[in-house]
Amino acid sequence: MTTNTLQESASFCQSKSSIKPALAVVLGSGLGDFADLIKDPIVIPTSQIPHYPVSTVQGHAGKIIFGSLEWNGKRSIPLIVFQGRVHLYESNDIQKVIYPIRLASALGAEKVIITNAAGGINRQFDSGTLMFIRDYINLTGENPLIGMDGVEKSAGTRKGLPMNPELLIKAKSIAIQSGIETKEGVYCWTKGPTYETAAEIRMMATMGADAVGMSTVPEIIAAHHLGMKILGISCITNMATGISPTKLSHDEVTETANRVKQDFTQLVSEIIFGLD
Repeated sequence: MTTNTLQESASFCQSKSSIKPALAVVLGSGLGDFADLIKDPIVIPTSQIPHYPVSTVQGHAGKIIFGSLEWNGKRSIPLIVFQGRVHLYESNDIQKVIYPIRLASALGAEKVIITNAAGGINRQFDSGTLMFIRDYINLTGENPLIGMDGVEKSAGTRKGLPMNPELLIKAKSIAIQSGIETKEGVYCWTKGPTYETAAEIRMMATMGADAVGMSTVPEIIAAHHLGMKILGISCITNMATGISPTKLSHDEVTETANRVKQDFTQLVSEIIFGLD
């Protein structure tokens, strides 16, 4: 997807909303209820946006929402919220996966909170754990910067850690002050759409992974390249194969997300106000 198509998408969104978002929030599987907190929302179905990829997965509503949060009479910084995402296994086109991040950047967002539902690998975690992403492992062999319009042809594109350490420290402090228990760990990205085998999970644990999922990493790579400050949060919605005694299912993912959504929405809201 070219710069011209991206500009057409951005122009369409700007024709619907005059809000210039300072922060983007990407909501993972079953976590879309956070969008209900947006005050005076301007909702745009992604199917209406020129060139925008359409999600086909249950739990991903396919909406972009402009607005802000309100708490104790205070308004947060202006937001753009992506209610749902496109996974690589849906289209096998990684440029479609990172399109929301590129759009958010084009609209002015300089920070992004990327969330997901993930399988727990770390045996110290429980179903429902909220984990800040400290780092990631990419097991797919895919990189969104290959073929991305405007990327330099030399090795390496931007120095520094992809996960912004200042945002991570601030978010952890906010979680403690809010009385919300969180963990910190490494997220492992697999392509899907099948869940991992028990042997693969043992391998990932040996490599240092604490959680595994089918999203987020390409978005982190793209956001880092675009100069955005990134905070990642995984909701551990199930324990991974070989750790969980039951068969994994997408229903379990959404059920756990619903169970912890109060803590999740409070945590993300408190972090957003803390970024003002």
